[in-house]
Amino acid sequence: MSIADFFDSGFQKRNRDHFAAIVRVAMSDGVITEDEQAFLNRLAQKLEISDADYKEILKNYQSHPINPPSSYDQRLSRLYDLARMVYADHELGERQKAMLSRLCVGLGFSTANVQYVVDKAMKLVTAGVDEDNFIDEIKNMNR
Repeated sequence: MSIADFFDSGFQKRNRDHFAAIVRVAMSDGVITEDEQAFLNRLAQKLEISDADYKEILKNYQSHPINPPSSYDQRLSRLYDLARMVYADHELGERQKAMLSRLCVGLGFSTANVQYVVDKAMKLVTAGVDEDNFIDEIKNMNR
């Protein structure tokens, strides 16, 4: 196995674990809604989840560990990606905010601050900011 294969397989495993954690969040109420299904489809494509892995994860989502990002910057980077995917259809309503709120809790954000973080994240994504500005704005939103 080459070093490139090693890093590639580690990246794919991280993406599968990340996807499974999001499926677990979506299933927290026992049902995947049409909006959540559409979101999962877009996410699987972005994370390059194969059809076989997609089906297996949906079937056995609890068998995958939840590994939230270890650093705050990684958490914010994932939040940026997720917020953009939630807003991909350029429609922002209560269902999209509720979905992003649940995902934020899954990423490790405090439940006390989730609504504030989601509101700020959606405003930034709606404004079309890039990832660096998004991260900077979220980090400094309390100042």
